[in-house]
Amino acid sequence: MDGVTVIDHPLVQHKLTIMRKKETSTAGFRRLLREISTLLCYEVTRDLELTMERIETPLKEIDAPVLEGKKLVFASILRAGNGLLEGMLDLVPSARVAHIGVYRDHETLEAIEYYFKAPEDISNRLVIVVDPMLATGNSSIASIDKLKERGARNIRFLCLLAAPEGIRNFQAAHPDVPIYTASIDSHLNEQGYIVPGLGDAGDRMYGTK
Repeated sequence: MDGVTVIDHPLVQHKLTIMRKKETSTAGFRRLLREISTLLCYEVTRDLELTMERIETPLKEIDAPVLEGKKLVFASILRAGNGLLEGMLDLVPSARVAHIGVYRDHETLEAIEYYFKAPEDISNRLVIVVDPMLATGNSSIASIDKLKERGARNIRFLCLLAAPEGIRNFQAAHPDVPIYTASIDSHLNEQGYIVPGLGDAGDRMYGTK
């Protein structure tokens, strides 16, 4: 699909398979989510711009590459997005963090906002929005709506799994936001869950029902 990057690295696919298994424990799922998020972060930041900085090694002075511009913002869609956030911060500890609280109404499947907190200068930063699942797309669309209202202009969306229906809805609302995912699954069921999927990522990560 145009605008969608499937991260098919063997380690990503292997860890995702273990996460899909229903017998994987809460502790195991949480650990794997943190590990896989670091690998996903590596791919979603692959084309960050670099500039040269003069440094001194133990042997001599050289011009060496460093990230150019202001630090990244990782925007976590609560609560499951925090599982991806932790592993990404392991890789980029200096990143700023935004939190967006939305939940899905189980009757209408619409996204309801209850919390929003982001750095003030997000208009000058690359914002990577994270949520394990792109199902209907309603929560992700609403979250990016809020970020754009606050001035965000350079946005990417990162998830573990995406459904074709969610991708279509997302791209209709935000065609300028590229999607990065580890898998495009088959479809959504009547309850709006991704099939075959891995269940509810938040419940599996936190051991709730």
